[in-house]
Amino acid sequence: MKLYCIVILLIIHPQKSKCTDTCKGGARASALSNAVVSLSDTWSSFHNQAGLASIDCFSAGFFYDSKFNIDKLSTIACSIVLPVRRGVFGISVQQFGKGPYHENKYGIAFSRSISEKWNAGIQIDYLSVLFPENPDHKGLATFEGGILFAPNGTLAIGAHIFNPVAEGFTLPEGKQAMPVIIRTGCHYIFGKNLLISLEGEKEGRFPLVIKSALEFYPAERVAFRFGTSGKPLRYSSGIGYVLDKYSADISFGYHENLGITPSLSIQLTL
Repeated sequence: MKLYCIVILLIIHPQKSKCTDTCKGGARASALSNAVVSLSDTWSSFHNQAGLASIDCFSAGFFYDSKFNIDKLSTIACSIVLPVRRGVFGISVQQFGKGPYHENKYGIAFSRSISEKWNAGIQIDYLSVLFPENPDHKGLATFEGGILFAPNGTLAIGAHIFNPVAEGFTLPEGKQAMPVIIRTGCHYIFGKNLLISLEGEKEGRFPLVIKSALEFYPAERVAFRFGTSGKPLRYSSGIGYVLDKYSADISFGYHENLGITPSLSIQLTL
């Protein structure tokens, strides 16, 4: 029954089913309800490419989630971050769904610091979707990018736009629009162990979504995370652990109508 309800929601809201809500990676971000447009980590390729400029060593990550505990609605993603002399490159790959319907996203990003306090990044994307009634993938190319302003070590403000040219899929029944998505937000670090984040996201004709999150470090290597977003209200929580070159994150998102979505990501830093 749950699967039928979700399929109906995807039909009713087709704009949100085309690599938009699903194209976000990293269990840390999931635990923070994706209120991460101002943060910088291995998964910035999925949230704000400007965040990549703050990474000064090679890193890679693998992400998996099972939306509402339904295997056919699972997401697999990976991210690679490669610093070079003049900036930082990012490579990201993601697949949502299994079987006769699935969505793919491939991205190549470049980010750099444009001043002591400002970072900027851009990413070229190729998105494809496979429908049960059509054996051929339908694809499109678009781009996204963002900026990040960090006046000091405790405050950062970020902004990001996806698909500003409003590209869409060309299907037999006509063109399926891809929404323009704008995200802006900030975070503040209190002391050494508490981070609070706030973000607003506007997707096409849908109402503005406000997200808030908290990340707390009770010990140097352990993080507890909580987040909310809505409407409808969604709650999230998770734990992160760092061990030398490796880190792991798990999260659980709760939708008041559809249930729980577990997520896992593992990162390597060299």
